[in-house]
Amino acid sequence: MLTFRNTNIVFGVLLSAFVVSDLLQHNVPVIMYSLLAISYSLLLFYGSYFVHSQFYMKTICSADTSEKKIALTFDDGPLNNHTPQILSILETCKVKATFFCIGKNAATHADLLKQAHQQGHIIGSHSYNHSFWFDLLSSKKMEADLQQAHNLFEKELGLNVKWFRPPYGVTNPNLKKAVERMGYTAIGWNVRSMDTVAKDHQGLLNKLKQSLKPGAIYLFHDTMFITVKVLPDFIIYAQQQGYEITPLDKLLNLQPYAD
Repeated sequence: MLTFRNTNIVFGVLLSAFVVSDLLQHNVPVIMYSLLAISYSLLLFYGSYFVHSQFYMKTICSADTSEKKIALTFDDGPLNNHTPQILSILETCKVKATFFCIGKNAATHADLLKQAHQQGHIIGSHSYNHSFWFDLLSSKKMEADLQQAHNLFEKELGLNVKWFRPPYGVTNPNLKKAVERMGYTAIGWNVRSMDTVAKDHQGLLNKLKQSLKPGAIYLFHDTMFITVKVLPDFIIYAQQQGYEITPLDKLLNLQPYAD
């Protein structure tokens, strides 16, 4: 598997070989150093921005199953727009989901946080601030942010949350350290709905239908109106195809909370 560690080893060996060759006056072309640097940078970019890559840290992105079971997850809430509607749809359809909540939103809308929990949905952490600059923080500052969210969930719900979804799905060595110190399990996805950018309800629904597969973890956002529109239709379609929309802890056989 391609990881940060073995990438550093391979590129370190290649760089050393180039340097030794130069010292022996074999004159490695400058362009070879440039290509090495560019290749290394592209791999780091890939590892950072594709959560399923497992490049920096283990992230669970799907279930290993052939059974027709999927799970729904929602990021970025709770907010008045549109978490209440999402909760209402899930309640009507008798579907349990996982909400990866932003701590500051949960603090402001603790009633919605509690409602989601009381309706039987799983609560996970999506950091406290979800800052645009989160990925540039030191591991200690990342850990402090995660701890702030952790304390909030414990205070409001009495839960020792252990699931974490990286903001923007971006990972790096500092985040790995913070996640490990928190004792968290990182949860990703293998079907990204793109509901934050989608404009056409039918187009989004078609994309979701085409992505239906056993063990899939769907990423939605409970802050988007188009998600409110598409969710009932997708749930009905999935069930008509014989799929069971199951709680993520059951799909993964993994506990979301610690004692």
